[in-house]
Amino acid sequence: MAAKPPAGDPVQDAPQVAPPKHAAAGLPAIGHTLKIAQQQMGLARTARTLLKVNQKDGFDCPGCAWPEGDKRHTAEFCENGAKAVAEEATLRRVTPEFFAAHPLGDLAGRSGYWLGQQGRITQPMLLEAGGDRYEPVSWERAFAVVAEELRALDSPDEALFYTSGRTSNEAAFLFQLFVREFGTNNLPDCSNMCHESSGSALNETIGVGKGSVSLEDLHQADLIIVAGQNPGTNHPRMLSALEKAKSAGAKIISVNPLPEAGMERFKNPQSPLGMLKGAALNDLFLQIRIGGDQALFRLLNKLVLETDGATDEAFIREHTHGYEEFAAAAKDTDWAETLTATGLTRPDIERALAMVLASKRTIVCWAMGLTQHKHSVATIREVVNLLLLRGNIGRPGAGVCPVRGHSNVQGDRTMGIFERPAAAFLDALDKEFGITSPREHGFDVVRSIQALRDGEAKVLFAMGGNFVGATPDTEVTEAAIRRASLTVHVSTKLNRSHAVTGRRALILPTLGRTDKDVQAAGKQFVTVEDSMGMVHSSRGNLAPASPHLLSEPAIVARTARAVLGEASRTPWEEFERDYAAIRDRISRVVPGFEDFNARVSRPGGFQLPHAPRDERRFPTKTGKANFTAAPVEYPRVPAGRLLLQTLRSHDQYNTTIYGLDDRYRGITGGRRVVMVNPEDAAELGLADGSYTDLVSEWRDGVERRAPGFRVVHYPTARGCAAAYYPETNVLVPLDSTADTSNTPASKSVVVRFEAA
Repeated sequence: MAAKPPAGDPVQDAPQVAPPKHAAAGLPAIGHTLKIAQQQMGLARTARTLLKVNQKDGFDCPGCAWPEGDKRHTAEFCENGAKAVAEEATLRRVTPEFFAAHPLGDLAGRSGYWLGQQGRITQPMLLEAGGDRYEPVSWERAFAVVAEELRALDSPDEALFYTSGRTSNEAAFLFQLFVREFGTNNLPDCSNMCHESSGSALNETIGVGKGSVSLEDLHQADLIIVAGQNPGTNHPRMLSALEKAKSAGAKIISVNPLPEAGMERFKNPQSPLGMLKGAALNDLFLQIRIGGDQALFRLLNKLVLETDGATDEAFIREHTHGYEEFAAAAKDTDWAETLTATGLTRPDIERALAMVLASKRTIVCWAMGLTQHKHSVATIREVVNLLLLRGNIGRPGAGVCPVRGHSNVQGDRTMGIFERPAAAFLDALDKEFGITSPREHGFDVVRSIQALRDGEAKVLFAMGGNFVGATPDTEVTEAAIRRASLTVHVSTKLNRSHAVTGRRALILPTLGRTDKDVQAAGKQFVTVEDSMGMVHSSRGNLAPASPHLLSEPAIVARTARAVLGEASRTPWEEFERDYAAIRDRISRVVPGFEDFNARVSRPGGFQLPHAPRDERRFPTKTGKANFTAAPVEYPRVPAGRLLLQTLRSHDQYNTTIYGLDDRYRGITGGRRVVMVNPEDAAELGLADGSYTDLVSEWRDGVERRAPGFRVVHYPTARGCAAAYYPETNVLVPLDSTADTSNTPASKSVVVRFEAA
């Protein structure tokens, strides 16, 4: 039987700390998975639901975007995927009676953990201007409110339409179509805060802003470099792929400021031997200082250039551009500066070089540890330089592997969720629907917050996600949101964004991945694109949490009809009735989706084309893969300060908090902790177990403070610290962003410590 939600917020004043673990998964993961699932779903529902996760005839996990192979395990999910499913398939319900008992002020004082634990939202809810709590509202009235506010704007550009990576391809395509027919490109999305830097760098260098490898490539690689990523918590099923690569002879280098249990040893719960003994994954751990990755890869490139016969001259000559300028910059790289920037030793780097030179097939994987710095785009370009030097793009077992977070974040971008769309995409969209899309670029996430703050935008419509919890500079962001005339959130569960509202606010409850979706034409399915460009179907198998829920495509279609009215020639009712009609239109607008309905009906789906991978063809401005030669950057930190990275706990997925523990790091019962190297702590007078305020320092001189953090002596890189988000988002200045991509620089925040 499922457990009831917590009545009050748990006390987090005294988190307990034990030594960090040195292995991930195994029996503890199985036990924790079953415990959480039973609490949320009960035993019978747990079995019925989890056995459908990531199966060819089941539903796509609402967690990460890691792909599945053609052959599936019976239990094709990880611990954190099971938590995501359990939270969505929960038997707990948030009814109108709940909102009557909890006014907005009460919700605003609750933790994200408590809000999320209350369960699925069952009816549309409206907070009217001047009201102190949400009240139930009909769907017709909800859509009328949206239409009232949007039609009252002086310009369509005063509205912002945010998308979370959980949104299906069908819903995302309809959403961007509605928004562009309405008249704006203000389509910020969660990519703006995570892999925008990857897309920016890869589009410039290889011509496609996505990874170039498949699961089979990982299994065939000689060397896999995992940089700025913690697969054991953020993408646990990736550990199985690394284990398989290791068994085939691959070497693995991990580059990260913190040691992570999953990269040390993986106890595969799919086999008895794996659970008991496990497999060591790391061959070399480079404990780099935060932000030192560009310097490391630049030095490796210099050393490759200095090694006779180490470069693929034929590939460079035939397929690349800019080699001479890059080589000249690389040859000027200084050992001493690199050691300062990285905190590594010369033997560390020489060992890494030997492994690079011994590999004929190299893959570099990365995540937020590379993408959320001022110089992130330049860093990823430098990664590409290393691969280009030895011809490691466009052949089996080699390539770039940006590991995406949310389950369809890559698919949403493919469907046109982008504030800076390509002209060719808009031309195809206009031709198909007989509309005239705006050509002026819209606002990304950071620019959207600034627009709300400055009165340039007045409506925020969010398709999923937790905009307030995910964004930087919490106090600035929340004040900006409160200036809006209307905030709308299409949601399955409560989060912080429902408690920080505009003058009016709507919650539009929607079906989840686990829910059956039945429309007028019968049972429907949706599609998603994983991190490696595979597109496949997703079919829920549970009765919806409430008869009052609508699917995301239905919500978009009805919103469009209410806002655009009779002037729209788009067949919104047909799209709501049968999602196959949406896919037919996608097939004529989005390259690679030809014959969409037929191809996605095949078990496992299909792979999208990728010119660099498939043909060694690079659709860049030069027609070739581009070497680049940006100046090397790394953060400089004043004396008495540390460089803070924000990160997730193991009981967390993005801003969703499943629990208050971080099992692999040895932390239980609380999230307000800051991990500091013991030597740095000694110099700063920070005793283990003491409490401190974190205060960030930025050029604007504004004090940003996160109070009451327990100091944990932890084996971080010297000069570096780590703490969980969203609690530390308050420390990240809105204007501290990556060059080119404008991604918040959440991994390099200069902080000082003041007594709590």
